[in-house]
Amino acid sequence: MENAFNFHQILSAFIYTIFGSIAFAVAFKVLNWLTPNDFWHEILEEHNQALAIVIGAVSIGLSIIIASAIKG
Repeated sequence: MENAFNFHQILSAFIYTIFGSIAFAVAFKVLNWLTPNDFWHEILEEHNQALAIVIGAVSIGLSIIIASAIKG
C-alpha cells in the first residue's frame, strides 16, 4: 500500500503555488504600470465598475495562462 502523503508531490504543489503567485503579481503590476491610471484608485475611490469587471476578466485570463504554463 502506498503512503497516503507523497511529500514530493506536496512540495511540488507548494513550489508551483509560490511561482504562480509571484508570476501573477508581477504580471498584474506590469499591467497596472502600463495603464495611465491606478487601478485601485479608480475602482475604490471613483467606483469605476467597468474597470473592475475588466480587471477581473484579465485576472482570470492571467491565472489560466500561468496555470497552463506551470502544468506544461
